[in-house]
Amino acid sequence: MLNFKRLIYFLAAGLIMAGCNAAPDTDKNGKKQTKKKKEEIKRLDFTPIVGIKYHEVTRRFSNGLSFSDIGFQQEPSWIIQFASNDTVKAWSPQKQIMQSFYFMYDHGDVYNFAGEWFRIKGFSKDSIRMQRLQLTGQVIEKDIRSDVFMTYYSENYLNNVIKKTPEALAKPTAADTAFIRKLVARADRNPSNADSAFAGRIPVQFIPKSKSISVEKLSTVDRLLGRTESYDYLFPEYRIKIKNAYQDFGYSFTAVVDKNGKIYLDKFRDDMPEYHEQRKKVLEGIIDVYLQNLLVVKPGTTLGIPHSSQITLNVSGKK
Repeated sequence: MLNFKRLIYFLAAGLIMAGCNAAPDTDKNGKKQTKKKKEEIKRLDFTPIVGIKYHEVTRRFSNGLSFSDIGFQQEPSWIIQFASNDTVKAWSPQKQIMQSFYFMYDHGDVYNFAGEWFRIKGFSKDSIRMQRLQLTGQVIEKDIRSDVFMTYYSENYLNNVIKKTPEALAKPTAADTAFIRKLVARADRNPSNADSAFAGRIPVQFIPKSKSISVEKLSTVDRLLGRTESYDYLFPEYRIKIKNAYQDFGYSFTAVVDKNGKIYLDKFRDDMPEYHEQRKKVLEGIIDVYLQNLLVVKPGTTLGIPHSSQITLNVSGKK
């Protein structure tokens, strides 16, 4: 049950970066190019770096941070290798192989492979810099979805020059930590307010104290719809079943869990406004009597810091 605000947040977080069949017709500033200007920029020659394997070491927004204000974390994960001027191999975690993709040139410094669009910012035998792009039709979006910058280092540069692993370079920076602490401070001032809460990098955890209650964390990953694993921590959803309840019931609603594990009712379906207060009291009663008493509630955390975060609960009871 995603409310409208959360959907907007999701779109702004840049999680859906699906490729398009139509070619972009804009320049670096998003302005429409004339045919003459497009012809002035020639295709880049990647021959000098063919055969070199590169590991993505950072993925950040243009402000240098790897976190957005809704808790979305950019995480470097790609390994790529140019096999030719028009073929790129990329590591597939599912198949555990370097999988080949057609490297399609569009115009200027804009290319497509593995179903996504990129702007090549620069490359050498040591590194490659790219900007991920979000397209709608033939237009490159100018919002945060296209504000993602990726840096790759070659294996030789990693092993013999800086002598650091991709994992070490990918760790959050001091600036990331300061930014998260700022978000946490804001959430602490309004612990029950969903507008102040943000997604925990490690979502809320529920541990049953009794056999009369069970909890299942749901997954909404659907690559056909563009929902990656990030969706599961940005919008955590749970199914909770209660035995020996006072009566049979079933409700879905959103809630905010603060840094101490206290659950606050947020939004719920309200088909009949005249019964709003009655429904609210019922749901608050289920939270206070069942959930808070029968579960150990561990709050969501980011960089090890607990904070308020919003979740969706599907709670059913059997008498």
